[in-house]
Amino acid sequence: MTSKVHMYSLPQEIEVWYIIPAVRKEIAKCLYKNHKLTYEKIGKILGISKSAVCQYLCNKRASKLKIPKNIKKEIEKSSEVIADDEKKALIEIQRILKIIKTSGCECQVCKKYNKGILSKCNMEPNYE
Repeated sequence: MTSKVHMYSLPQEIEVWYIIPAVRKEIAKCLYKNHKLTYEKIGKILGISKSAVCQYLCNKRASKLKIPKNIKKEIEKSSEVIADDEKKALIEIQRILKIIKTSGCECQVCKKYNKGILSKCNMEPNYE
């Protein structure tokens, strides 16, 4: 008798594959449109190549996930902070990721791209 094994990804993998790239994409868009930074400068700030920035801005990368409006507003705020002081990029990205996690948005992404995991997870969003 064989049992069917259901493969799933850890929430951290979902974050790495879908959420972080989507956040970087939105920050790159804000820095490019609102602050007129070059691809090279944006790449340096976000720790990615200028070709990755180009792929984000041309919708060739990180286009599967639609960021909710309330998160986009937070990303816009973070982009302002980052444009003023690029050394704050890591702190701002972590702030956005925490908002995504605590708002339950991460669970929605996991539900979409990680079929069946929520029945095993029983994770309640952490509203700290």
